[in-house]
Amino acid sequence: MRRRARPAAGICHASLYRFDQPEESYWEATGGPRPVGCDPLGRDVACEVAIIGGGYTGLSAALHLTRDHGLSAVVLEAGHIGWGASGRNGGFVCLGGLKLGYAQVLNAFGRKALRTLFDQQKGAIALVAELADIYRIDMKRSGDGEYVLAHNRTARRQLAREAAWVVEHLGERWQMLAREEVEETVCRANGMYGALFVPHGFGIHPLRYVRGLARAAIEEGARIHQHSRVAAWQRCDDGFLLSTPGGTVRARRLIIATNGFYEEGLHPKLDGTLLPALSSIIVTRPLSPAEREAQGWTKPALVADSRTLLFYTRLLPDGRFLFGSRGGVSSTPDAAARQVEWMKGRLGERFPAWKDVGIDHAWRGLVCLARDRTAHLAALDDDGRIVTALGYHGNGVAMGTFLGQAAADLVATGTTRRPIAGFMRCPPPRFALPAFRLPMLRAAYLAHGMRDEWLP
Repeated sequence: MRRRARPAAGICHASLYRFDQPEESYWEATGGPRPVGCDPLGRDVACEVAIIGGGYTGLSAALHLTRDHGLSAVVLEAGHIGWGASGRNGGFVCLGGLKLGYAQVLNAFGRKALRTLFDQQKGAIALVAELADIYRIDMKRSGDGEYVLAHNRTARRQLAREAAWVVEHLGERWQMLAREEVEETVCRANGMYGALFVPHGFGIHPLRYVRGLARAAIEEGARIHQHSRVAAWQRCDDGFLLSTPGGTVRARRLIIATNGFYEEGLHPKLDGTLLPALSSIIVTRPLSPAEREAQGWTKPALVADSRTLLFYTRLLPDGRFLFGSRGGVSSTPDAAARQVEWMKGRLGERFPAWKDVGIDHAWRGLVCLARDRTAHLAALDDDGRIVTALGYHGNGVAMGTFLGQAAADLVATGTTRRPIAGFMRCPPPRFALPAFRLPMLRAAYLAHGMRDEWLP
């Protein structure tokens, strides 16, 4: 029997790991009723599969384990359902899950891997829509497709080349819009030189979606316990014993689905492999029709820009404007307050008609980066009884749901119902100097920021 204890926190500031405190976000304020039947674990239980993490990945895994494989599943979540990235993100359901470009995938792994990845990404979007339809999840779907704004002339040329590349290698036509076309059909924004329209995806209320997944998993027979952080686990001859403050779970198999809030010490093959990075969001008060028209933003489009440290924006169904960004390098509360003020300034620069609009909500969370810049689905032991799915690079609503389903298949049968790109089917590689991950991220962000702002 081997015991593995978890430390008190992850590698960022302790304020980001207060599992008993909800993030005061717009999503929390408008998320509707919380799912019932998710009480903290209060006794010793047994199941076929224990799942650590109650976000999109873990809940999708639980739903598909019980519904499709007839296996009992117990989900253990340290916070409440939707506490982590699944309840804090921008609500973009779109192509994603990795930071490698399609041309990089083709050059490194070949045409078959590229096609598998692209089909996988589109299938992930479809799976979110399918689950919402089957289980009547009121996730406030809005928008159709995603616009990538060119933030300088170099980016405009790169996006135009990408549009041509997609025709040749993926067989799809993605429309390249001139600045004037963007202003007529999407929005007016300073520092914008055109846009590429990607005809896949839509926007949602992410917390309503994750709560709906929890209800669906419970409906199919899964047991979910929030506020039940796994403090330690043991491997036994017949499986695993997981310890929480209120009780234990004995399981034959285990899925780790913690993503960016992974805590070092949970598993040796994951320690030192993941890099949590900050993402921050502000949401305005409701904008009047005249205020929206002042920036030409009259429909609920999903819009991101071409920066490495990107800005991502949405007009929400109630008329509020969501403005998100990457790039914070300190996770202290004081740094969070400074980041909010910085974002208010950037909002006003890009959308000057809204520079004095009040901000009603501001929050932050962690996205999960891997050294090879791709998501991962992998067995962590030789007998396939421990499976992990994580590493979505800030775009995991669809891919997390999809790989949760795949993790359920893998732990139940040893294979997946849908093809998974081969380069994703391994544990994430370890960083060369894990103790210096955050300083290395700060240095990389400095370089990315300079390139984003100064290239013509």
